[in-house]
This record gives sequence, structure tokens and C-alpha cells, in this order.
Amino acid sequence: MRDASAKDGTARLIVGPFNRVEGDLEVRLEVADGAVRAAFVSSPLFRGFERILEGRDPFDALVIAPRICGICSVSQSQAAALALAQWQGLAPTANGRIATNLLVAAENVADHLTHFHLFFMPDFARAAYADRPWFAAAEARFKAGRGTSARRLIEARATLMHVLGLLAGRWPHTLAIQPGGVTRRAEPRDQMRLLATLGAVRATLEQTLYGAPLERISALADPRELEAWRALGPDGDFRLFLEIAADLDLTHLGRAYDRFLSFGAYPGEEGPHYPAGTFADGVLGGVDEAAIAEDHTFARMEDRAAPHHPFAGSTIPDGFDETGYTWCKAPRLAGQPFETGALARQFMDGQPLARALVAAGGGNVFSRVIGRLIETARTLIAMEGWVRALEPAEPWCAHGTNPSEGRGAGLTEAARGALGHWMEVRNGRIARYQIIAPTTWNFSPRDAAGVPGPLEAALVGAPVQEGETTPLSVQHIVRSFDPCMVCTVH
Repeated sequence: MRDASAKDGTARLIVGPFNRVEGDLEVRLEVADGAVRAAFVSSPLFRGFERILEGRDPFDALVIAPRICGICSVSQSQAAALALAQWQGLAPTANGRIATNLLVAAENVADHLTHFHLFFMPDFARAAYADRPWFAAAEARFKAGRGTSARRLIEARATLMHVLGLLAGRWPHTLAIQPGGVTRRAEPRDQMRLLATLGAVRATLEQTLYGAPLERISALADPRELEAWRALGPDGDFRLFLEIAADLDLTHLGRAYDRFLSFGAYPGEEGPHYPAGTFADGVLGGVDEAAIAEDHTFARMEDRAAPHHPFAGSTIPDGFDETGYTWCKAPRLAGQPFETGALARQFMDGQPLARALVAAGGGNVFSRVIGRLIETARTLIAMEGWVRALEPAEPWCAHGTNPSEGRGAGLTEAARGALGHWMEVRNGRIARYQIIAPTTWNFSPRDAAGVPGPLEAALVGAPVQEGETTPLSVQHIVRSFDPCMVCTVH
């Protein structure tokens, strides 16, 4: 919807609700001279899961928190289990840790594949791009309901979900993940079935998505390799994306602050498989969890006087508020907004291509998608190794005691980025439960200093063509973050 122009020539455009986005999303744009001058991102649905958990048995978090979302419920389960484990002072068994990694990784890889084939790429099969040289191929592969690649993806995704069936019994909302490990033992024959399942998924990705072995994708190190792949590389969805990205110059679309955050993904004996860390102002650093705070200035929430660390936070909606424009809070680390997601994880891990792309053009539409595609290959390779590392005869779950007082934080990585659960227990019941999801970081509103969130910053400068009511550039930028709005406001 386009509003009347202001006296300064700025037009106001409301974009939304978005299709192919999990949950509700609206974006208010101020447009001048054919480009976005300012953006205000709104999460219009309040859900209240943090309030629902208050007063309950701490272990109810394993049942209730995953129901925040139907597509990343395993990540929510893991975060809740990690918070409970810290509260109990409990470490999981080796098998439990590995099995949990497999469950989270299966969901994350499935989310990456779904995003690329069903959420992101169908935008390039729109009639607005009919004059582009790659349009026929994009339409054949990705047009909603008919694309050949999308159909193969759905089949491969269904196969990958067998990992969750074998190790967790069900998806979504499994109860298999516990503070001390997992509830189900895998036998040697299950290991063989898991390897066969991952092998089938690998074959589909190598044939259709990449046109090459996963190891070749994982080893990409220089943007010039992508140029060579676009020109002469094997046929596949990956090469088609490179062609589209070059034609539309997606490397210069949707750049935010170039500040990245990862809590670390897939715990191991010597640390996470993808390490925790931050990158800000050109400097790598660790994650100072104590420096995380949520600002309510432009959220429709009470307690606006000062930002709150999650252990001191609240989620009290303010129905009379006239200042806030979203139900999403504004999480900040050391007072700054940070972008999170697959690109951040790969950057923190030192993946050479991720580092090179950020050095050349920062976080943008192109680098975010490439980060997700590289991570898909790398994670599937890691999953094969984790299956082989399982020891069926060894313990799968440890058990602890439940203190009547205490607290715990569960920090992990969902497909879309840094996810944290903070729980305080008093008299054996949950006194406070706060969650910061990846899209809360990425789609946050302005803070007390007026600093926009990462998506709001990324949208500034996006081109808007005459007569566009839902600008294609805005859609590409929004989808490059792979939003999950039902997780954003809990």
C-alpha cells in the first residue's frame, strides 16, 4: 500500500503481509528518488510463550518452548535443554551430545534447503523478470508448485527427516532432547540406516543443487572461483543462482552493519563445530553473554526505562502504547545491533570464501545465500562423521538433580542464527523465562539511541521502481535473512 507523498517528496509504502515467510511481517518504507530512505520492520503478532512458562515446572520448558515454532522446534528444544542442564549443573553423555547435534543439524539443513528452493528462488520466476536471459531456467526449476528443483528438494527433505524419525521418534516438537542427552538409544543397524539416509540426501544435492561433490563446495575459498563456476561450472541450481546474482548485482543489495554474532553450533569435546564469536568494526572477538540486553523503546512492551539483560528481562505487552511499532524487542550486544545466521557461523569458523565475501562486500543478499549453501554442504559432511562416532553400547543420557533455586542459559544456533533461552527458578518453579531468537536479532526495531536493527539498515538504499507496491529488491533483502516471525515474538 502506498501512502500519499509527504511535503519533502518522500512516499510512504507499507509492504506486507509477506508470503512465503513463517509468520506475520510488515515493513513500512519511506521512499525518495527511487530508493528506500528509511525502513521500519513490524512483527504484528504477539504470542506470549515466555509468559506461559512462568510459574511452571522447569521441565515444562521442554514441552512448551519448542511449540514456539513448527520449523525450528528442535533448536528450541536444544536451547531449553541447555538452560536446564546449566541449572542442574549437568553435562550430557558423549552419545547424547552427538545425537543432539545430528537432530539439530538435520533440522537446520532441511531449513536451508527449504529456504533456497521454496522461499528465496521462486521470486526470480516472477513475470517481472521475464526479459532476463536466465528466466526460463528459473521458471522451470523454481516456479511455485511446478518447479522441478523444488519437487526434488521436497523429496530430499523428506528423506533427511528420517534422521529425526530414527533418533527422536517424531518431528516437530520431539521430547527426545534432554539436559543429559537423548531418550532413545541408536543401535548399530540404526547407524547404517542413518548413513544410508545421509548418502541419499548427499546424492540428490550433488546431482541437482550443486552439480558437484559436497567436498568441492566446502573447499571454495575465493570469489574468483565463483566467477569461474558461473562461467564454466557444472550445471545445477547453484550455478543458476550465480548467474542470476551476477545479472542483478545482488552483491550490492541489502548490506547492513557487517557486525556478526554466533553462539557456536554443535558442541564437541573441544568446543563447538562452528565456534562462537563476534565480528564488529573489523575485529574478531568472543561473545560476552553478560553484555546482551533487550531494548523496549520501540517495542509494544512495558519496562522501557533501560535495556534489560534476559535474566532481568520481562515480556509485558503494553496495549496502550503509541510509540512502539512492533512486538519485537531490540536485542543488542554491548549496545550494538548484530546480524546472525549461516554467514556469521561460517565467518566465525574461518571458512575462506565467507571471509573473502565479507571483506569484499560485507553481509549482503549474495553473501548470505552463499553462506547458507556452503554451510549446507559442510554440515552434511559433518553429520556423516557424527553418525560414525556414535557408540551404541555406551550411555545415551545422564541424570541430575533439580535445585529449588537457580538459573541457566541455553545458547545455541538455529538455522537462522543465534538462539538463547534464559531461565530463572525460584521455589522449584520457573520465575522468569526469556528467549532471544535469531530473527529477533535480525528484525529488531530501533533502540533508545534511534539505531535501526540489521534488516532496517539493510533495506536503506534498496531500489524501488515506479509503480511497485511490493518492491522486488525489498523482497530479496528480506528473504536473504530467512525470517521466522513466529520465533521473533514469543
